[in-house]
Amino acid sequence: MSNIRHKIHGLTRDIGFPVRRLLPAAAARTVGPFVFFDHMGPVEFDAGTTEGDVRPHPHIGLATVTYLFSGAMMHRDSLGVVQRITPGAVNWMAAGRGIVHSERIPDDIREQKVPVHGLQMWVALPADQEDGDPLFRHYASDDMPETEVGGARLHVLAGSAFGVTSPVVSASPTLYVAGSTREGAELDIGAETQERAVYVVKGDVSLDGEPLEAGTLAILEPGATVRLKAVGETVFMLLGGAPLDGPRFVWWNFVATSREKIEAAKEAWNNRNKEVFPDIPGETEWIPLPAH
Repeated sequence: MSNIRHKIHGLTRDIGFPVRRLLPAAAARTVGPFVFFDHMGPVEFDAGTTEGDVRPHPHIGLATVTYLFSGAMMHRDSLGVVQRITPGAVNWMAAGRGIVHSERIPDDIREQKVPVHGLQMWVALPADQEDGDPLFRHYASDDMPETEVGGARLHVLAGSAFGVTSPVVSASPTLYVAGSTREGAELDIGAETQERAVYVVKGDVSLDGEPLEAGTLAILEPGATVRLKAVGETVFMLLGGAPLDGPRFVWWNFVATSREKIEAAKEAWNNRNKEVFPDIPGETEWIPLPAH
């Protein structure tokens, strides 16, 4: 009997650079608190262009979690935060009742042709926090605890795993681990976390002997310890956590417990309501709501 509940291969689309979307998917809308999962790049951007820049846009009811393998991005938000996002760091932005942010490719990354490669995640905030104050927390790569188990190097980004605990303050029980392996490395993924998934960024692994190729998200059965074995050098992510405290509605950049909150956010953005969605200092662009 397989301990893989679903295999999700995602859909790759070109938004000026390649992005593979793994969540939400038809087979699984969420894994723990994770409601959105994009794998971006790797891609090089030309100097003197705005290709790859994510212009100012709004969020409610979620926390964005950006993690890079290479390259860099410059984060700006309506709290006045300006933060360069670099590989290995964790950047946790909780939208609460409303925040606006942009992410742009720094000039030096363009000029040096450094590939930008990383993951963009959203976690849904608990119902009692979705109307809270927005916040941004940056955790440097060196602040993230590392450990080695069975030939796997593990960077614990959120929660507790493999005997170490991340300093990241999450809104609900959350598991997020970046792993890299050498040939033949073996790692037992315990069942302490209720909902878990493994994503292969690079290389190939097997889970209890079942092959899992790069670009695939495997949703694991709850309650079972699963053995990951590396086929060559690999990079993978382990994610999950406690189930959400109820269903979520997701539309564009908004996540909420009710359609009414989504509609209110749409109206606030459309009307440029600065009390809900303040301006980002230094940014002048504004993008309209999508047509759908």
